[in-house]
Amino acid sequence: MKLGTDVAGVLLDMDGTVYLGDEPIDGASDFILRLKEAGIPYAFITNNSSHTRDFYYQRLIDMGFLVSESEIITSATATARFLQRFRPGARVFLMASPDVREEIVSYGINVTDDKPDTVLLTFDRTICYDRINEAYHLISAGAELVATHPDDLCPTEDSYDVDIGPFIRLFESLTGKKATVIGKPNCLMLEMAASVMNVEASKTVMIGDRLYTDIKMANDAGIRSVLVLTGETSEDDLVTSAVRPDHVVPSVAEIDILPR
Repeated sequence: MKLGTDVAGVLLDMDGTVYLGDEPIDGASDFILRLKEAGIPYAFITNNSSHTRDFYYQRLIDMGFLVSESEIITSATATARFLQRFRPGARVFLMASPDVREEIVSYGINVTDDKPDTVLLTFDRTICYDRINEAYHLISAGAELVATHPDDLCPTEDSYDVDIGPFIRLFESLTGKKATVIGKPNCLMLEMAASVMNVEASKTVMIGDRLYTDIKMANDAGIRSVLVLTGETSEDDLVTSAVRPDHVVPSVAEIDILPR
């Protein structure tokens, strides 16, 4: 598989695509260097909104990747950009861990419990009943529900943890309101990432290991996709999947980059 001169930018999933758990995938750091050398903009994107960009930056650096923090986009930072662009002046009731809260505030988002008009749900491991109940009352009274991503489960090193998908459905079922969801497979994530890279979204390529997030987002947006087999998806999964990637490779190390 080759990335041609018509590729404006590359979107890269992280866990399962460039690293697996705490170990980098063989050849992944070299692939990033080849993107740099070819002058192709790229961004690491993740749905996980329980950590800040700095968390992922430090993780990639510790694994030997030569990256900058600006090349990392979480669903939380993508959502902050969405609010900046499409909901300027929103008063946001935020459900987030303290460090993610600080990061969202750093984007100039008005985070407040005083007459909010927007409820923002992230993957908040500090979530408590009082905040859930208050969010319910706010949404019922007319506040917009915005969520960073739709995942039901978050992979851990040896299992899965409950993510925010069930909470989205909880609020939707109780209030009759539909959430605005930013993260993969929703195309808003692609649009925010393309704006960070300053490239045309329609000319980007998505590389990832999950059919129902990475590849589905690419399919829905009409961009090219590359499935790697270093993470969640196996060749057997492809046999029964309605979601089809444009290319399948063993790993990112097998992707060639044509000179620009």
